[in-house]
Parts: sequence; C-alpha cells; structure tokens
Amino acid sequence: MNNTPAVLTIIIFLATIVAFVFSKIRSDIVALCCMASLLAFGIVTPKDALAGFSNSSVVIMLALFIVGGAVFQTGLAKTVSRKLLRMAGTSETKLFFLVMGVTSFVAAFVSNTGTVALLLPIILAMAKSAKISPSKLMMPLAFASSMGGMFTLIGTPPNLIVDGYLRDHGLGGFGFFDFTGIGAACFVVGLVMLYILSRVFMNKKSRQKENDDEGRDLLALLNEYELDQLIFKLQIGDNSPMVGKTPQELDLHRRFGITLLEERHHNKLLGSVVQQTVRANTVFDVGDVLYALGTREHINELVQIFNLTLFAEEMREDHAKLDFYDLGLSEILISPESKLINQTIEDAGFRQRNNVNVLAIKRAGRCISDEMQQQTIHSGDMMLVHGAWNDIKKMKTNLREWIIIGDPAEELENVALDHKAPLAAGIMIAMVALMVFADQIGIPPVTTVIVAGLLMVLLGCVRSVDTAYKMIGWESIVLIAAMMSMSTALSSTGISDFIATEVVTGLKAHGPWAVLVGVYVVTSLLSTFISNSATAILVAPIAWSAATQLGVSPTPFMMAAAIAASAVFALPISTPPNAMVMNAGHYTFMDYVKVGVPLQIAMGIVAVLVIPLFFPF
Repeated sequence: MNNTPAVLTIIIFLATIVAFVFSKIRSDIVALCCMASLLAFGIVTPKDALAGFSNSSVVIMLALFIVGGAVFQTGLAKTVSRKLLRMAGTSETKLFFLVMGVTSFVAAFVSNTGTVALLLPIILAMAKSAKISPSKLMMPLAFASSMGGMFTLIGTPPNLIVDGYLRDHGLGGFGFFDFTGIGAACFVVGLVMLYILSRVFMNKKSRQKENDDEGRDLLALLNEYELDQLIFKLQIGDNSPMVGKTPQELDLHRRFGITLLEERHHNKLLGSVVQQTVRANTVFDVGDVLYALGTREHINELVQIFNLTLFAEEMREDHAKLDFYDLGLSEILISPESKLINQTIEDAGFRQRNNVNVLAIKRAGRCISDEMQQQTIHSGDMMLVHGAWNDIKKMKTNLREWIIIGDPAEELENVALDHKAPLAAGIMIAMVALMVFADQIGIPPVTTVIVAGLLMVLLGCVRSVDTAYKMIGWESIVLIAAMMSMSTALSSTGISDFIATEVVTGLKAHGPWAVLVGVYVVTSLLSTFISNSATAILVAPIAWSAATQLGVSPTPFMMAAAIAASAVFALPISTPPNAMVMNAGHYTFMDYVKVGVPLQIAMGIVAVLVIPLFFPF
C-alpha cells in the first residue's frame, strides 16, 4: 500500500462522509468536491475520475429515469397502482407489505435497478392515491429490491461472481435456488426491522414538498367551477344536418346556449386522433366527436335536432372525460387596469383574438356559467378558459389585461398521455424481458435500456425532449458517478485490499465461524462505499484462501460474500436503487443512516447464523 496517496485518500474519504452526514451541502456537490480533491492530489487520473459518468450502471440509471417517467406520464403507473390498491386499500401497513413482497419477487429475476425503475412510478402513484407520503414507501422499495436479489442465482451480480469463482476452481458452483433459504431468512428479518425503523424515523417527514410537486388536477378544476356536470361528449351521425357546416353557420350558441369546446376526428393518413379547438370556421364531418358545454335540457334538444349520439351520462373521470393532451384549462385573473372591464365576454373576443373559450367566471365566491357570452367582465374576475396549450401560453404575455394563474407549461407536464399507455407498457415489458435474458441473447442491459428510453421519447410516451431531461434525477446521477472516483482510489491505493486481507488473516486463529463473520463484515463495509460487484471480485479470492488454509469448505464463505455485497442499505451511494429513490422520497443522507445501518447490522447477524445451516463448514 502506497502510504502518501493512501493517507490522503482516507482524509478525503472521512471529510466526504462528514459532509454527507451534516447535509449542509447538496450530496451531488459533496461528491463532486470529493472527485475534484482526488484529482487535485493526483490520486486518480482524469480518465479514472470521469469514468463514472460513462459507467454502464450510471447510464442505465439515467435511461431508466426516462423509462420510469414515461410509465408515469402515460398514466400506466396510475392504472397499475389502482389494481394494486384494490388488494391493499389505503392501509399504510398493507401497502408497505405489498410493496416489499412485489418488489422482492420481481428483483429475484430482474436487476435491482430495473426493478426499481419498473415499480417506482407505480408506487409513487399508489402513495398519491392513498394519500400516503412517498417517504413511507420509497426506501422499502429500494431495500426490498436488494433483498430480492438474494433469492436466486441471477438476482444480483455478486451471486454470479462468487458462483463463477467456485466453478473456475473446480467446484460445482451454486444452483439457481441455493440462495433462496438464506435470502428468505434475511428477508423476513429485514421486513420486520424495516417496518419498525421506517415507522420510527419516517413518520415525522413533512409532506409539504411532496404536495408542491403534485400539480393541480384539471378535472378537479372543472369541478371547482361547478362544470363537471355540464360537459357532454357527442358524436356526429351519418345523416346529421351538421355535416359540412361550421359553428358560425349553425349559430349553436345563440340557438341553444351551448358552447362547443373541442372537436376530435380520426386522421387516416397518420392513423391517429386529432384534437383541436372548435373555431368559427371548423367544418364538421361524419364521426367527429364534440365536447359541448351546456345544460342537460339544451344538450338533449341539440341531440334530437342534429342526429347526434350522446355518450355516457355526464362528464365523469371514467366516462366522457376531457383528456387535455393538446387542449387545456387555465385560470386568468382580470387586472384592475384591464380594458376588458365592463365589456361582455362576446365583445371582448376571447375566441376570435385568443382562440380560447371562457367556460365560467368565479366572482365574490360564486361561480357563473350561464349565458357566458353575455356576462359582463368585472375587475378581479377569475375566469376559467379552455383552448390549445400553445394559445394559453401566449396569453401570459398580456399582463395588462389579465394574469395567468399558475404555469400552463407545468400544467401540461402533469397531463397524463394515457392514449400512449399500451405503447409504454409494451416497451417496458420488452425491456424487462431482454434484461432477464441478456446473457442468452447477447444484448447488454445498457443497450436495452438506452433503446427503451429513446423509444419512449420518439414514440410520444414522453411529451417532449425537455420533459425527458426533467425526468432524470440529476442529483442521483452525479452523486453515483462522482463517487465512483473514490471507489477507484480505495482500490488503487491498496486500502480496500489491505482491510480485507488483514481482517480475515487476523481471524483465522479463532476458527471458521470467526472468519465467516470477518468475510461478511469486510464485504459489507466495502460494499457500502464501492460497487458490490467490485467488492465481490476483491473478497472472493481472500475468502477462498482463508477457507483453504483452515481446511474447510469455501462455499459458506463465498455465500457470505455474495449476501453481504447485496445487503447494503446504510448510504444513498451504496447501491443505484438507494440513489434512485432519494429524490422521490425526499430523503436526506442521515435518513439512510438511521434506517439502513441497523437494518444492515441485523441482516448480517441473521446471515452469519443461517449460512452454516445451509452450507456447513
């Protein structure tokens, strides 16, 4: 071990841990400072320092943020979460056990990173629907994905690494389910411990920030203006007098007091549905779907006269709903200096000048939606307008006349693209299948995930490229990528090798059980700070050597190395899943320490007690 670089590395390492613990500086900035310090002292080369940003695990994490975001934005997560909620209801305890069970089962066959990417948006939607803080479920999700990796041979890379080492040295290796018994024992203890620890330490976490991120429900906004029972979905029939006519020619508002909000028709060339605002010159055709605002009496009259089909009863969430893909809603507040004051809605020309419809007015605590075109505009009126998102955005520039409440761009980001949900599901299923059988088909997981992320963007499962970038948890990405330089430094200076060798060698005199404990502790400690795969590669030959010198079977020591490399929960940097849920759960560095350290110790105790029962010395 080279003393000077090693001492400097230890000093930087300890300073980094202190900075993480006190949480005064963002975790990604701390990681970058750590990387910069290692570079400045020449402990790592620029190539090694930046290698983390091209590391396949980091790239997979980045792409999976986009895939998971698409699952959320298409509403697929909400759909799946509703079905799961039928099993658990809104009980926090039932949801906890459901999340732990489903996650660990999936993680037994899929990588823990892939498992978290698949389930994170679904569980976030479940938490929102059940009105439970995501902080109660995000850490269980990450930890259960690591626990699930202990169930099967393919559950996590360290399992395969120690299996390969045994085979390379003439032993039979592990069977597919040889890990299951030990994994199950650790899971049961981990389940109980995590339930207790999460209730003790996570109950006080505030929902304020989480609520700030949820956005407004546009359907609820309609309900707020008492319009939810006044919007109807209609379709033009074959012999309708509306065919070939325009709203201006039909004069529907004056005749029936009805406002046509939007029109949808099928584009045969593109094979898609076109959604647009009804304008004065819009020409109606057979099969067009219209959304109309008016009373039931007037709508029935319109249906009879123009041979229209009326869908559902009223506009409800699961029936004839507005979907807001291309058209949206926004509130505007009339300025005291507006020239529109004392004009009627019709004279103000909202439809002609701004391409939006005024649906209702909120004034002095009451909502007005009757005879809207003839309503006089007052200072301080709050109006609900409906139109194309781009047209609503343009209204933000006219600050003299009105103030847009909220940000239309943000409102648009919250709109679920549920017509893309089947496509997103197909991409997700294909991605998971290719990752499960990666070795058999020869396609690296990083390739699969990158292609899946690109397909989500290119096929419209994500609203825009800008949206895709916003979905990425950059703090987590930078944190993991930058801290990989410390992993390299610990290895290159000989620190990790020195710790492993000295600890295991010093315990040989106390028998195989003491060495087993030593292998587990060293592996667990190293995996907390460097990748579990690198740790398994480092510890495997040491464990083999110790077993050979003791004259006992190396199998239990190899199993201990594999289990310890997976059961790491103490820090957000310990595993990619830990980092992935950090932002979603609004966790701090110390949240992981409080919950993860006791859990990691408890599972270690169980593992070293159980392993010899399945694999005797």
